[in-house]
Amino acid sequence: MRTGLIVCGALGYEVQAIVQKHGWDARIIGVSPTDHMYPLRIAPDVERRILKLRSDCDQLAVVFGECGSQGTLDQMLERYDLHRIDAQNCYEMYAGDTYHQLLEEELGTFFLTDFLVRTFHRTVIRGLGLDRYPELKDSYFHNCKRIVYLVQSVSEELSEQAQEIADYMELPLQIHYTGLDGLEERIRNLTNREEYRNGLPSCKTTCCWKNNIGNELSMRC
Repeated sequence: MRTGLIVCGALGYEVQAIVQKHGWDARIIGVSPTDHMYPLRIAPDVERRILKLRSDCDQLAVVFGECGSQGTLDQMLERYDLHRIDAQNCYEMYAGDTYHQLLEEELGTFFLTDFLVRTFHRTVIRGLGLDRYPELKDSYFHNCKRIVYLVQSVSEELSEQAQEIADYMELPLQIHYTGLDGLEERIRNLTNREEYRNGLPSCKTTCCWKNNIGNELSMRC
């Protein structure tokens, strides 16, 4: 049985690592993480991937949170009798209850993940136009009181980059290690729903998502 995983591009490499670890027979196809800048694009872009994958896979699952889509993602998935990860966003997928505890402790928390640290200039600086209008930085981040870096894989280089981001934003940095266990458990829960009870057997994996300039990448693992 082949499972199609429609994945937020910000989770692409982490989902690939989990699939490879277990040798699941899965095809991974991604949606550009830039959709988070325009959340109403998420549902139609996910729907296009559903239409692309459904003839090639025995089951489909959507590795997305609600992600600010204002209910449009869930409404679209209901039409196809499909489900997504039970989480608000990728921070909750990784950190679980710790995510909510951190927000209760300080609502003005700006979260980073490995993906956001690696791509901060492209995703945040360029995405918000701060490379062209740096004077807008305070307007965008005036409610932020601290940065919390949720670490998926320990890396001195990424930790240093996270500190550079904190220095740029002039905010204190906290680091919390999450690993991939939380995300893996949520993917298992999603694909082991009653309607997905056959599970994921061991086989080849095909990974396919959009790279930074919008070209589709395909890899056989």
